[in-house]
Amino acid sequence: MTKPAEKKTRRRGGRAALPPLDYLLAFEASALAGGFSTASRQINISETAISRKVRLLELHFGLTFFERRHRAILLTPQGREFLARIKPALDAIRDVADDTLIQSRNRPVTLAATNSVASLWLTPRLHVFRRDNPHLKIMLVASDNDEECLGETVDLSILRGDGLWPGYQSHLIFGETVFPVCSPEFLQNNPEVADLGTLSSAPLIEVASPHTEWMNWRTWLGHKGVTRVDLEQATMFNTYPLSIHAAVDGVGVALGWGHLVDQLLDTGKLVRPLGDVHVRTTSGYYLLLPENRIPSAGCREVAEWLRQTSAARRRYGAQ
Repeated sequence: MTKPAEKKTRRRGGRAALPPLDYLLAFEASALAGGFSTASRQINISETAISRKVRLLELHFGLTFFERRHRAILLTPQGREFLARIKPALDAIRDVADDTLIQSRNRPVTLAATNSVASLWLTPRLHVFRRDNPHLKIMLVASDNDEECLGETVDLSILRGDGLWPGYQSHLIFGETVFPVCSPEFLQNNPEVADLGTLSSAPLIEVASPHTEWMNWRTWLGHKGVTRVDLEQATMFNTYPLSIHAAVDGVGVALGWGHLVDQLLDTGKLVRPLGDVHVRTTSGYYLLLPENRIPSAGCREVAEWLRQTSAARRRYGAQ
């Protein structure tokens, strides 16, 4: 092994190149197992590969760590000393790796989504996620600002668009199908909302959104051939979740986005006064993962949960 004087000289002149970690692990496993065959099974690589890694380690130092016999290998004096000195270091690295993995799992996964998705689609499902994944935590960020949802501290995002975000992998969570919704009591007291011809003159609920691509009553009715629309009496809200809560409370008729209002339809808090009449767009809501970051184990688990939840969704048309 290196003598003290040599060690001082080496340190003054710069650090010696370290051998690859897999060489050290192959040597450790072989030394503890007493053979390449047993070691190969323990660390799940071929016997030929483990023997080669050990030989490359010996060549790296210009030393012989094993006496190779017909059915066994024996540590040389240099091999015994090397094992005694590297094993505590390898164990320390394993401890650090275990601690870091625990910290990674305990760190909340930051999931950003539009206000509508966060309030109406994600929040009602979080209790199921917590039940099935008690070891994971989600930090939910709700914002209609795309830049905030794609910030550096965000691990996963759900945004509306065409699926093309440079620098991100995208996975369709659900498409965009839009139809009128109101409370059952409102429909009973205002039966005219069940007729497309008179719907535009009924109390409507509108969202004042800065997103020009967001569908409003004028564009929705225009898709259905209704061009004369008077929205002077419409009740205005600045967020979509508020408009849906207003519809549940009987304020008027709102535009419902399929999947966002599914739970309210299933519980009978909302109904579709026009039945299956709807408008389908080419946009959708996508799960986004940054391509320039290696996702944590927790991030991957949350993403998989979102994909599975999406796969089990109700289907509207070809969604």
